[in-house]
Amino acid sequence: MLLLVLCVAEAGCVHRIQVRPLPIGVSSITIHRTVQPVISPIAMEGADHRPGIALLEWSHLDLKQAVFRYLQQRGTFTSVSPDPADLTLRVATKLRLTSRSGLYHYRILLQAEVSEDARLIKSYRAEHTAAGSSARWVTASDRDPIETALRGALEDLMRQIEEDGAIYLGRTEQPLQRPSHDKDTPSTGR
Repeated sequence: MLLLVLCVAEAGCVHRIQVRPLPIGVSSITIHRTVQPVISPIAMEGADHRPGIALLEWSHLDLKQAVFRYLQQRGTFTSVSPDPADLTLRVATKLRLTSRSGLYHYRILLQAEVSEDARLIKSYRAEHTAAGSSARWVTASDRDPIETALRGALEDLMRQIEEDGAIYLGRTEQPLQRPSHDKDTPSTGR
């Protein structure tokens, strides 16, 4: 009976994370290539493994879907496909949870490679840390800072890729610059 109570109590202390990071804005350029994101399983380490701390569960499927949606909405590439495409974006994700100064901190590290026909073009590294609460009582106390950290890391990763946009195109083709909507830009009357 005691074993059953312990198992039920333990299952109730697991925070199952689902995130929906949205890009802060759309890409400033469009790389006229299709991309297939290949997302590795999440590597997690940190404070959630201490006694009395709610455990954290973040599924590989949720991470894959979150990155896929983010890439589609940001619009850096012409299209994002689960099937083989012009380019492959391989992403390894590490979540590190620490406790400092009375708060939990969630650090997402993304290590990414862009390749074409199994030939590596360029590697990237992006990371972002978000502070959480002092206690992890409910799932949102983990989910919200994880989503913030993932969004920040994806923003950094995509800015780096966008800065390198020309290397993903032929020598004569340049990435399409999206028009700026600054107030200082004169209107063309269109």
